[in-house]
Amino acid sequence: MKLVTFQLGDGQRRVGAFGPDEDLVFDLAAADPQPYFESMLALIEEGDAAVAHAGEIVSAGTGAMPLGDVTLLTPVPDPPQLRDFLCFEEHLINGYNMLRKKKAEAEPDPEEALARFEREGVFAIPPIWYEQPVYYKPSRFGIIGTDHDVDWPPFSEALDYEMEFGAWVGTKCRDVSPEQARDVIFGYSIFNDISARDTQAREMSAGLGPGKGKDFETGNIVGPCIVTADSFDPYNADMIVRINGEERSRGNSRDMHWKFEDCISHASQSETIYPGELFCSGTVPWGCGLEHDLYLSDGDVIELEVTGIGVLRNRVVKRK
Repeated sequence: MKLVTFQLGDGQRRVGAFGPDEDLVFDLAAADPQPYFESMLALIEEGDAAVAHAGEIVSAGTGAMPLGDVTLLTPVPDPPQLRDFLCFEEHLINGYNMLRKKKAEAEPDPEEALARFEREGVFAIPPIWYEQPVYYKPSRFGIIGTDHDVDWPPFSEALDYEMEFGAWVGTKCRDVSPEQARDVIFGYSIFNDISARDTQAREMSAGLGPGKGKDFETGNIVGPCIVTADSFDPYNADMIVRINGEERSRGNSRDMHWKFEDCISHASQSETIYPGELFCSGTVPWGCGLEHDLYLSDGDVIELEVTGIGVLRNRVVKRK
């Protein structure tokens, strides 16, 4: 099942579900005003019973409206927490290779410098990455959904997208094993981690960050829906990037070195994880402009597609 948060002309947030062909949205609270249909977070906290009831409403055909008549919002507008991990090894290799190349190009003899940097292990993956999942916490405020514009931050000249997806926690947990963590996952959404690469590079040279390189309004994009865990295989999904309608890259979630279960288990050690928290995968290989040395331009339309979830579409805009 695919669940959404949407609004009508009155601006009120409502919780819905896609019909089988995804051309209809079912207003769940209009069909049955249960407390767990008041928000997506309430639905997640209720769990299987709420999902089953939503399925009954869709099967009955009650409260349906055309998708074109609603505005989709990010599925959980006020999530209790976001965590973004680095789960794909090849993305790190690609990114570090590009950074090493750029550093070498600034030297008097770029070819000699590149060979020297490779020997010295400059921009090598740190050993800790292979020992445990690593992550940072993006801002949980100012999240947007599909078809909403991204405001280009004025302090950046190198804006980038990142093709990711994430797992929503459905059950409160602490000190869980990876095997136990599998049972706390409620569903999955696409995540676009918009990054100001020039700002990020300056900040992280201080050994802390990413800070403002990733921390600005509309910089975290989640959507277009939550596909429930029983309807999706998170480790066999194509992850496709299109910029202005042209395919730029294609990867697959099977290449994750760290699985969502590993990430949840690691974060839960001596810490309670709550329903509605989102654990993001990090960038799929070749899933960002940094790896291609090709960044965004004003007006570009980014489409991130994860097969089995849908398409997350946004335009970047420099405000005058």
